Amino acid sequence: MSHEGGSDSAKQVPYPSHSIVVGHDGSDGADYALAQALGLAEQLNLPVVVVRAWSIATAARPSSWEFGYVPSFDEYSAAVHDELVQDSRAIVENYYTVQVSYHAVHAGPVKTLIALSRDARMLVVGSRGRGALAGMLLGSVSEKCVRHAACPVLVVPPRA
Repeated sequence: MSHEGGSDSAKQVPYPSHSIVVGHDGSDGADYALAQALGLAEQLNLPVVVVRAWSIATAARPSSWEFGYVPSFDEYSAAVHDELVQDSRAIVENYYTVQVSYHAVHAGPVKTLIALSRDARMLVVGSRGRGALAGMLLGSVSEKCVRHAACPVLVVPPRA
């Protein structure tokens, strides 16, 4: 199992056609989507790229943070990457034959997931299970990915 890292916000290079890209925002739905993606990858012998889009407002606090100190962009980026690895570790460890890499991107989730999955075998995203009216009014990451992604998209519904 290879667990590579990357916190590249400047360039969103798509992953190869033999990979499964999965979005992970730290939620239970994202954990379930990750487990489904890893299960598919194990069966198909494909690598998985776990992606987290972030902004300063959603970023994990860097370990160097203290009152009165403003961490650098690179410190925030590294903190988000480390949080992504930590958040998904327990699930990833169950799929030790799957090659996994991590990518934290300072950008919106829809733009990030669509760009990174452009050449992928599949994009996997969780569904928060929003009602029809809220989904129509607010839009959703999964709905926009289904509409705009260049590869097949698997939307994993919430656990029963």
